[in-house]
Amino acid sequence: MECTETEHKATAAAVPVTGDLARLAGAFGVATEHHGWRGDVVYADEETVRAVLGALGVDASTPDAVRHALVAHEAARRGRLLPPVIVTRAGRAEAFAAHCEPGARVELWIELEDGGVRRDLAELGRNLPPAVDGTVVQERSYTLPADLPLGWHTLHARVTATEATDLGSGGEPESAAEERHVSVPVAVSPARLPAPPGRTWGFMVQLYSLLSRRSWGMGDLADLADLAGWSARRHGAGFVLVNPLHAASPVAPVEPSPYLPVSRRFTDPMYVRVEAVPEYAYLSPVEHAVAEELRLRTGDLDEGAGAAHTADRLQRDRVRAAKREALALVHRVPRSPGREAAYRAFLAAEGRWLDDHATWCALVEEHGPDWHAWPAELHDPDAPAVRAERRRLAPAVDFHRWCQWVADEQLAHAHRTARDAGMPVGVVHDLAVGVHPDGSDAWLLGSARGGEVLALGATGGAPPDAMNAFGQDWSQPPWHPVRLAEAGYAPYRELLRSVFRNAGAVRVDHILGLFRFWWIPRGNRPDRGAYVRYDHEAMVGILALEAHRAGAVVVGEDLGTVEPWVRDYLVERGMLGTSVLWFERDAAGPVPPEDWRELSFATVTTHDLPPTAARLAGEHVDLWAELGLLPGTMEAARAEAADELASWVALLNDRGLLRPGAGERETVEALHRLLVRTPSRMLGVWLPDAVGDRRPQNLPGTSREYPNWLLPVADGAGRRVLLEDLAADARAASLARVLRGL
Repeated sequence: MECTETEHKATAAAVPVTGDLARLAGAFGVATEHHGWRGDVVYADEETVRAVLGALGVDASTPDAVRHALVAHEAARRGRLLPPVIVTRAGRAEAFAAHCEPGARVELWIELEDGGVRRDLAELGRNLPPAVDGTVVQERSYTLPADLPLGWHTLHARVTATEATDLGSGGEPESAAEERHVSVPVAVSPARLPAPPGRTWGFMVQLYSLLSRRSWGMGDLADLADLAGWSARRHGAGFVLVNPLHAASPVAPVEPSPYLPVSRRFTDPMYVRVEAVPEYAYLSPVEHAVAEELRLRTGDLDEGAGAAHTADRLQRDRVRAAKREALALVHRVPRSPGREAAYRAFLAAEGRWLDDHATWCALVEEHGPDWHAWPAELHDPDAPAVRAERRRLAPAVDFHRWCQWVADEQLAHAHRTARDAGMPVGVVHDLAVGVHPDGSDAWLLGSARGGEVLALGATGGAPPDAMNAFGQDWSQPPWHPVRLAEAGYAPYRELLRSVFRNAGAVRVDHILGLFRFWWIPRGNRPDRGAYVRYDHEAMVGILALEAHRAGAVVVGEDLGTVEPWVRDYLVERGMLGTSVLWFERDAAGPVPPEDWRELSFATVTTHDLPPTAARLAGEHVDLWAELGLLPGTMEAARAEAADELASWVALLNDRGLLRPGAGERETVEALHRLLVRTPSRMLGVWLPDAVGDRRPQNLPGTSREYPNWLLPVADGAGRRVLLEDLAADARAASLARVLRGL
């Protein structure tokens, strides 16, 4: 998008939205104003507010429509006997309201997850609010027992309304009873998650970028297991953090960003090590030869070639095509009775979610990657045409279900390897913010059968800030807060269960989106959006409950425009925030290490920032200038970068962590020694920093201008570093020793 800063400023509304439109926006959680990154109040204009409400399915196009929507919203609230879902914390006597006819008999009980029953709900009071549309409803207040166990329970309500009828034979009025029975889920989450075990450190890696000599052109789950075992046993690492391993499109062209998957619920089979599937051993000699030829097509490296191999771009499409063909060979091998039973158990556990995703994959191979361009009768996952295609494409559907099974097995093996090697945390998975609008999650969860819990009429992003003066559009349909609650948060719950299943911790990208999310109506510029609030008690509470069940840690990426209370809230719930060294500054300069947050995942740099070697040399400024990303002049950018670096070097010198005149490698190690001086519970080391890589893995604000997400790990001279090379790398070992002393 091309526009000047002057044009951008002109889009901000000068006055707040008021009246019925403001009340309607408030009823649906649409913020009509927010504090910008400079601390000023930014107002959303009326047109944007109406468009965001429209994306929520609320007609706010005219004053009459707004008034009608307000009445309908209140009528719907009162017409609901129970809230659609109740999420509370352990030890809290959560209050809720029930709506019924005046004088009705209400019976409430809770069916516990373990099969027990509780009837000790307390009634607090009753009142008769003014009638809406001529309808009189009584509102009764109750509280749940404060000692409910953790878990998912079911609240039942049976309401009997009695009405007088004709006189009976004895001259007395007879009565007819009308009975309703409603049940809703109740989630009881831990008040606070336990802190991570001790202090620990680990490598952060984009898994696809770290190849071994046995990889098929990209790093895979067998490489992850090797990296975890080596770094734990050799260097005392406590975890390995990987990029999102969510599913990508099964056909080319493959979206390179792991943060824009087609589904967050499932894994990308690209990460499967073909030879590690047990049935691979039973391929015929001819099939073995075919599989080996496919492996060679991916550009895999011959023994000893790593040191001289230039670090060119990864070939995702080539890898995907080769693995698809090789896995199809293995899929056709008959499974032993035990393996077949395990596969059937996996299918039963995953159920309809897996069937739908596998069906979408088969349809993509048949009709193309954009389901919006499919024949109209295939847009609804429940349509007869889709059921017919599922039957016709049954072998392909089963193949894609099987791919998820073998991926899950290898994920479990990698995490088990990490824990067996002594890692107290193990594999840390990364949960992306959202999904591709053309993907399987959008196809299912944006449909009527999926509850339309994804709002396809908007995309999520970020408002203008210091990093991007025009805002950001991430092209991902956001959760619809009302419909997600009406679905009992089931899609969200299933997503979390999937990502926690083989994890010792989960990093939640942009965890701020569980509190409020920047909605951009389709067709609007990124700055023409508004925040939509979510029930954070529910969103964070369910996250805490699923983490508790998995015995896992939660790391929230809480960078950017943050409401101050949000970080306090995350601490209250026992969730770690994120501290990046270059951002730990205040008006006086670098924040001293002892003043950093304890409940934090601390790093020097990340996948979205320059590698430390490049920052020390100022190369990131040259790259930004080359791509036209500098907000000002080259001279100003260089001066700012030099001043920032000088302030950190001065702090390192003052603390005795760096000698004057030290070189790049010593400075990188000194910055990590500074991390060790912080109280932060988890310390992450960007793996490219361990070998002197100078190229950023991702350059925000670019798409085709830079090979984002396509660069393998390389050394400072641009030579590809394989996993085997890393294990013998003196620089990596030296940096690991800095962290081993935790």
